[in-house]
Amino acid sequence: MKPAFKSLVVAGLLASAGFATFAQNPSPMADHRAMMGDGGMMRHEGKDGMRKMEAMVAKRLDALKAKLKITTAQEGAWTAFAAAMKPAARTMNQYPDRAELDKLTTPERIDKMHELRKQHLTDMTAAMDKRDEATKTFYAALNAEQKKVFDSEHARMGGRHGGDRGPKMPPKADKKAPPAAPKQ
Repeated sequence: MKPAFKSLVVAGLLASAGFATFAQNPSPMADHRAMMGDGGMMRHEGKDGMRKMEAMVAKRLDALKAKLKITTAQEGAWTAFAAAMKPAARTMNQYPDRAELDKLTTPERIDKMHELRKQHLTDMTAAMDKRDEATKTFYAALNAEQKKVFDSEHARMGGRHGGDRGPKMPPKADKKAPPAAPKQ
């Protein structure tokens, strides 16, 4: 081998080793931090997110009220129903203080988070029970035609809150068989 060619081969090998180092997978924690981003995947939009959600609920309730053609006599039942459907305001004390959690050992932190999850589920169940009862009470105040409209609207709403989760994809177009190859 000629010295110039040998130098090029050595330089190429060193460059390849350098690129291989950069191509290695990052640590699992680096992946976690990248996925969680600025504040975490579970971080909501704070007050803006709550305002957007409240506006969306109000818009849906207004549309439902218009479709049901609520009478003056039903206004009280509607008001109670609408109040129960509005999202409950979350307070920051529901979330643990980061400094407080950092003082705990891992088993203590696990136990603390477990208790917070249990409390969250209890609160969510109580809120859903309240909504269920308010819906039944309101439904009883509707006439037969309004009940049909409500049933139709509520069935559509169930997909948003029930088991039909995930992004909604447009239906796939019928695939036609590929054209036959031309005869030769």
